[in-house]
This record gives sequence, C-alpha cells and structure tokens, in this order.
Amino acid sequence: MSFDSDMLWGAFGLMLIFEGIFPFISPQAWREKMAQLMGLNNGQIRFFGLVCVMVGLLMFCWLG
Repeated sequence: MSFDSDMLWGAFGLMLIFEGIFPFISPQAWREKMAQLMGLNNGQIRFFGLVCVMVGLLMFCWLG
C-alpha cells in the first residue's frame, strides 16, 4: 500500500464526514454530550485521547 497525499486528504475528508454526522443529525444531543465532556478532568480527557491514538495506530498497522 503506498501512502501519498491523496490518501491523506481522503482520510481527512472521511474523518470530517464522521465528525459531522452526529451534530448534523441531532444537534441537541451533541450539545449535551459536549457539556458532559466539559465536566471531565484533564486526566480523563488525556486517557480518552490516548486510547483513540492507540486504536488508530492499531487500525493503521492492521490495514497496512
């Protein structure tokens, strides 16, 4: 699998699609979830970010 700028832009576009679906379909529920996230402390948010990065890396290795 070759990794080029077209693939990077395609992945970025796909990420934007997935990120935009929930606020588009249900803005009120999205707003409530964001309010709940504001109540988390920095360690919880950092752990969630770490888990997302690790899952993304595992997926990238699995697909590559």
